[in-house]
Amino acid sequence: MKRRPRRSVPAVLVALVVLAGCVLAAAVAVQTIVGEKPWISYDAVASALHGVRWSDPLPAIAGGTVALLGLLLLVSAIVPGRPTVLPLEGGTDAGASRRSYRSTLRTAASTVDGVSAAKLKVKRRAIVSVVTTGRTNTAGLADAVRAAIEHRLAQIGPAAVPAVRVRVKATRSAS
Repeated sequence: MKRRPRRSVPAVLVALVVLAGCVLAAAVAVQTIVGEKPWISYDAVASALHGVRWSDPLPAIAGGTVALLGLLLLVSAIVPGRPTVLPLEGGTDAGASRRSYRSTLRTAASTVDGVSAAKLKVKRRAIVSVVTTGRTNTAGLADAVRAAIEHRLAQIGPAAVPAVRVRVKATRSAS
C-alpha cells in the first residue's frame, strides 16, 4: 500500500481563480441589470482587444503565461508526491503512516544512552538521523544509534529497508 497525498493545493488555487472570475462576472452582470455603471465595461474591454494584433507581444506573453500555468498544474497533477503511507511486509493492506514511522524511529534513537535530542528525516531510500549529545567523547554513539534504529526497523518490518545514516553533534567540545 502506497497511498499518495491528495493534490489539494493546486485544486484549491484553481478553484479560487475560477470563483474569483465567476464573482466578478456575476457582479458586473448585476450592475448592468440594475442600471449602474459596471466595474468592467464590456465596450472598453472589447475595444481594447479589438486594437490588439496577433503580431503584438501582449498576446504572446499572455498565451505563454497561461500555457506555463497550465503546464505547471498538469505536472503537479501527474508527478506523484511522497507516499503518506509506507508499505510494510505482509499483506497488500499493511502500511504505516510516515508520521508514525518517523516518530517511532526518533524515539528509538533518543532512548540510546547519551543522546539528549534526536532529529530524524525519512527519505525515499534512507533514514537520516542527527542526534545531539552532551558527551565530550562521542566514539561509538553513532553506531549505537544506528543499531537502535535498525533494530526498530526490523520490528516494524518495512517492505523496503532503507539505509540508516547517523550524524552526531556534540554540544560540548573535548578540550
